[in-house]
Amino acid sequence: MNAPTSLPPVAPQVVAAAVESLTSRLRKKLDAAIEQYAAVPVVADAEGIRISCGEDAVVTLSPGPSGAIADDGQARCSCLLAPRCLHRAAVLSACPVADPELTEADTSDGSPAGADPLGTDMVAGSAPVRTPTDSAAEPAHAAIAGPSAAQASTTAPGATQAAGPNTTQGTGPNATQAAGPNAAQASGTDAAQAAGRNPAQGTLGAGVAQGAAGPGAGQVPATAPGSAQVAAASSLWAAAAAILSAGVPAAGAVPQAELLRAAHSARLAGLPKAEAAALRVVRGLRAARARHEGHRLADLVSALRELLLIAGRLAGADPDPVLVGSVRRSYQPGGSLRVYGVFREPVISATGYGGVVTHLVTEDGRWFSVADVKPGGPARARGAATAPVSIGPAMLNHAQLVRAGLLITGATISPDGRLGAGGGVRATPVKGLPWTEGPLAALFARPLAEAAGPRLSGHAWSESDTEDKAREPVGCDLVIIGAAGDHVLARELLPVSDHLGSRELLSESDHADVPRPEGDHLGASGVIPDGVPSADPPSPVRAHGPLIRLVPATSHPDLAHVANLQRLASRPGLLVRVVGRVDPDRAATLRPLAVGPVPGAEATLRLPAEWHDRADLGYDRLQGSHLPPQEACLPGQPGAGTEVDPVASAPLWRVRRLVELGVSGGRRAVAESARNGDSHAPLHRAGFRSAADLATKLTAEADRRSRDVFGRLADSGPDRYAWAWLAAATHLVATERAMIQASWQTDHAR
Repeated sequence: MNAPTSLPPVAPQVVAAAVESLTSRLRKKLDAAIEQYAAVPVVADAEGIRISCGEDAVVTLSPGPSGAIADDGQARCSCLLAPRCLHRAAVLSACPVADPELTEADTSDGSPAGADPLGTDMVAGSAPVRTPTDSAAEPAHAAIAGPSAAQASTTAPGATQAAGPNTTQGTGPNATQAAGPNAAQASGTDAAQAAGRNPAQGTLGAGVAQGAAGPGAGQVPATAPGSAQVAAASSLWAAAAAILSAGVPAAGAVPQAELLRAAHSARLAGLPKAEAAALRVVRGLRAARARHEGHRLADLVSALRELLLIAGRLAGADPDPVLVGSVRRSYQPGGSLRVYGVFREPVISATGYGGVVTHLVTEDGRWFSVADVKPGGPARARGAATAPVSIGPAMLNHAQLVRAGLLITGATISPDGRLGAGGGVRATPVKGLPWTEGPLAALFARPLAEAAGPRLSGHAWSESDTEDKAREPVGCDLVIIGAAGDHVLARELLPVSDHLGSRELLSESDHADVPRPEGDHLGASGVIPDGVPSADPPSPVRAHGPLIRLVPATSHPDLAHVANLQRLASRPGLLVRVVGRVDPDRAATLRPLAVGPVPGAEATLRLPAEWHDRADLGYDRLQGSHLPPQEACLPGQPGAGTEVDPVASAPLWRVRRLVELGVSGGRRAVAESARNGDSHAPLHRAGFRSAADLATKLTAEADRRSRDVFGRLADSGPDRYAWAWLAAATHLVATERAMIQASWQTDHAR
């Protein structure tokens, strides 16, 4: 019996070739045909995957061993015009875009080279973390709101030139005048570095290599890209600029195919970073046009910004090796390792993959991970929670490994800490490590403000670099305040020793009017909750730690993140130990991945013994019996009404709206916004003068029209407009990133 199935992923070059083979008349019908055939039932039989497109037209897809369509001959149509027919091109365009590595040979450790969906297209979960370096973060800007907000803009507008310091009045990304005249006057040093520009040289490029590529990147010789790479980057720039100028409504299958063709050319030229950025843009465009529930316009804006910046710099022969990127993970011998489970993380990829990543730590504090990610989507992510671990004959599943450990001999390790499962790897189960001992105890002993700095040190010009830095987990003890909108508010519990020195101190006499709960809530933990005096001898402590926002790692309904956070928010005053990741796009925000009880506390979680004092928020569902009684929780928690978000309250939303309008509506929509009288005066009054200038230049460039020698309107091309948009977008993200860094150093709710 034929079973319904889903469309397989298709290699970018196959889609591009199918669309390019159509006549101009058929291309006009392509978008409507895609929408029509995407709703047709898909069945699988012995011949392959069949899609009926009419009485005499059946498209048959025959995926290869990797599960993807990697060759033109794997897609056939029964109509007379095949293979240059509308049916075949529409069905291929309706299929998800495959990661190019899918069709490569298997790696040495037995996993497909392309089975690496843990990269940039996550819907839920994320890639395994690398070994933390905890290098010093870039200086954060302290002034973030009110009259002093001028410093946050005047010290961080270097992204004005970061988007294209040398653009011309004419065409191409390697021109000499950035987003309009005098754009360089709005630049500054700190944000120039954040956006990847070397302020000493006045150009983008060499200065970013060491910071963005991680340890050892400075040793890579800066070699100018070859002619083939420059040509491929120029093609990417032209396709991306055309899509930006047109906007989402006009960026149909034909412009997407042009970008896919350029992405394939970038791959052949050895530009994997640019290729990956282009594929993210195509996936974002498809999600936006199909109005997918999980689509976020901000994600598409970020992908398009990174693509334009990478392509523009490469097209200008920028020698920065970070712009090239790396093709794939290469596993290296790692000798013997003793690792302990910390938490599991569900993964649901935008390319149809699903699974789990179990994160591990060694006795010396290095982080590793074991991944089990295969085609299957959300169902695969749920089932993989108890799937067997593929490392040697360990006889453990992921649910057991996260609460146990492994002694591994002959380990193979990827650069990001992923453990391989080669034939020579042997693993023996060992007893797990509690969160109160060894490197995990050190994880929770470090204040969040100190730990967040290195996680927010990624360069604003590179989304992938930002995500890589933010993937390193942090740990903290929190007291829950309650729910507030889409997040949960909490305050950090800080050790007494953390408040000594120059910080604001509070003596025992300051607690005279604060009611003391019955019993010793914390005992040996040595931390002081909000408004609760210590039972130990009087010592100076701070009244409370900084305000933290907790948001779900993913809102996917098949996973437990949202339900678990709602359960925690139902107990104000609850003490909880959290392992999570810093959100680089929101002020003072954590995405919790696992929770446990605070040692020695009464008002904390009461988990089953078999859970070993930890719960993975994506899989383990908290119940009412896991929470303490309401009367046992800490009283007198401050309400959520005092919350202040410095980023949301700043007038930068005006620039953000304009930048997003450029993607969602295109150049005409940006020009129309200026005619409607939108003013940037609030930006000037708040001190964001560079942002206001860039927004003004963007609207002016969007409305600029050149004329030919006869006075007729002529198409001036999208290059100048693309550079103007890129300058405004990069400056915006650099300024917001500086404000987010400052939010971890300042308690805005006080």
